[in-house]
Amino acid sequence: MRLQNKTALVTAAGQGIGRASALALAAEGAQVWATDVNPKLLDSYEGIEGIRCVQLDVLDKDAIAKVVGAMPAIDVLFNCAGFVHSGTVLQATDEEWNFALNLNVRAQFWAIQAALPRMLGNADGHGRGSIINMASVCSSIKGLPNRFIYGTTKAAVIGLTKSVAADYVAHGIRCNAICPGTVDTPSLQGRINAFDDPVAARQAFVARQPMGRLATAEEIAPLVVYLASEESVFVTGQAYAVDGGITL
Repeated sequence: MRLQNKTALVTAAGQGIGRASALALAAEGAQVWATDVNPKLLDSYEGIEGIRCVQLDVLDKDAIAKVVGAMPAIDVLFNCAGFVHSGTVLQATDEEWNFALNLNVRAQFWAIQAALPRMLGNADGHGRGSIINMASVCSSIKGLPNRFIYGTTKAAVIGLTKSVAADYVAHGIRCNAICPGTVDTPSLQGRINAFDDPVAARQAFVARQPMGRLATAEEIAPLVVYLASEESVFVTGQAYAVDGGITL
């Protein structure tokens, strides 16, 4: 198994990409700390070997530090928590802007700040660790309509990722970002259901994908495993588009 003897922290692991990734990491031998702000979403992990469930609000800096400090070690950090706001720059509110920056960017900054000192102490003090940040193709990679706040924050995540990678490339720490296209998750379904015509809304999401379908969370998880494993030991500072061709 590719992740034997590694310990991973996954945020927003209650559903969607976070859950699929936590399960995939555990299947490869990792000891996974699966966290979510909603503890009920973690109940489905009961009885699954290799996964410990912890409630965590990533908007609470002290709570992040407490969870990281309680872990026996940390080799992998997957910052998966985030939120998608709809609308243009003229429709954006200060409240939405602040919330998105806090959840999509600042929470990753806090988690990395908490995890990095532990990672730098791995491998007999020489450092070892993989940080994986959730970004999006809707970012500095590609502009999408009605995603002003979301695209801005995800562009910031890519910049954050490259900065951390550059600072710690000589210290055994790798930092990469995953940039999905449209993924069929409970979060997406919630946004679709908010439309007056959910059927037409889903068709519109599918139509912008050149493959003619949405991704599944399980199709994103293998990249998380790859970036967590030693197979990607020479990879850092990259923003991986997993988008079904939307950026072609």
